Amino acid sequence: MREGYMTGKRQRCPVHPGTILRDDVLPALGMSVSGAAGEMKVSRQTLHRLMRGQTAVTPEMAVRLGKFCGNGAGIWLRMQQAHDLWHAENQLRNEISTIKSHRLAA
Repeated sequence: MREGYMTGKRQRCPVHPGTILRDDVLPALGMSVSGAAGEMKVSRQTLHRLMRGQTAVTPEMAVRLGKFCGNGAGIWLRMQQAHDLWHAENQLRNEISTIKSHRLAA
C-alpha cells in the first residue's frame, strides 16, 4: 500500500516556472528576454538561467515575476514548489519507503 504523501502523485514532473515564462508569457507579450529583464530590474543572464531551469524562482524573483505578469508572487512560488517537491519525492522514493508513518491523535 502506498503512503499517504504519495497518493495522487503526478507521474510527470510539473513544468519549471522558467519554462512557462519562456514558452508562454514572453511570446504572448511579444517581449524579448532583454526587454523583460530590464522591466523586472534583473540581468538578462539571470532571466536566461531561470528560463533554462538552471535556477529556481526565489521569493524575490517571484515578487518581480508576479508584478511583471500581474498575477502575484504566490503562483510563481507554488509552481516552483511543485517542481521541486516532485524531484525530491522521486529522488528519495526508496529511502522514504523505509520510514514508518505515524498518525497524531485527533
